[in-house]
Amino acid sequence: MNIPLSQPSTNSTAEPSGVEFAQSADGMPVARVGDLVFAMVPARDNQYFLASAWRVSRPLADLKRDDFYSHHGSVEDEAAFRNRMVEQAVHCRGLQALARRSVRINCNTPWGASQGATVYADGIVSHITAGHGGFKLSVARNATVHPMLRSDGGWYEEDAAWAIVALTFPDLFTSYEQKCADKTVRDSWPDAWEAIHGRSLLPGESHGRDSQAFAHLHAGDWIVISALRSGHHPGMTEVIATIGGKRDERAEERRFLVPSDDYAVGRFGFVIDETKHVAYDGPSSFASWRGRRTA
Repeated sequence: MNIPLSQPSTNSTAEPSGVEFAQSADGMPVARVGDLVFAMVPARDNQYFLASAWRVSRPLADLKRDDFYSHHGSVEDEAAFRNRMVEQAVHCRGLQALARRSVRINCNTPWGASQGATVYADGIVSHITAGHGGFKLSVARNATVHPMLRSDGGWYEEDAAWAIVALTFPDLFTSYEQKCADKTVRDSWPDAWEAIHGRSLLPGESHGRDSQAFAHLHAGDWIVISALRSGHHPGMTEVIATIGGKRDERAEERRFLVPSDDYAVGRFGFVIDETKHVAYDGPSSFASWRGRRTA
């Protein structure tokens, strides 16, 4: 259950964790951790997401939605927001205890010329470029990476593969970074995670493994690949589906009408129930379908 937003207040509270909490001028829970300010921003369907900004010195109670520009994913409720802020404070203290050094290294990376680098330890360097970034491991360091995760060139991009570096050298990362890395490896490389930890992942522990299970379970079902509100049948959503949700030019496509109130896409897609959802061959609201010959 979502905890309702508290009433606006101009008061801010600094907790023993080092986090300053308050209510923004437009009623959002906000917090300050070091040079960063965070907000729990309302989204659709009573959902919230975490947003932040850097080096905002104004009082928290004066801040508004437009002051926050970075997006950090969903947050369940105000209690989860406060827990996340305490975790962020612990992360910041952990960073201070690490011996990372910012340097300039003139080199090319798979993502362009390095514009800045951080040395985590001898042979472990993180590079940033104009558009992307990632880690470069020396030959000796790269040899210690698990074979199922090892990159031949020693480069590990920043979106997901950074987690392989953190998993291999946990002492160079904060507890929060280690937690994020473990989840990333579970989600992206479940086979490797299971081999390293010597156990099978349970349902709900890995997005990647759950996706595989969903695909296996519904390999013979019609799964929606595109949907829009029908302009010909009020209250209905017209969908295009393929067997197994394949997005392939050779895959057979079929249209269905689904009551809009029933159409809620799950984690891996919407599965057509042919006992409830009507196969449809009438006028289409899809521009790409208009002009096709009907069977």
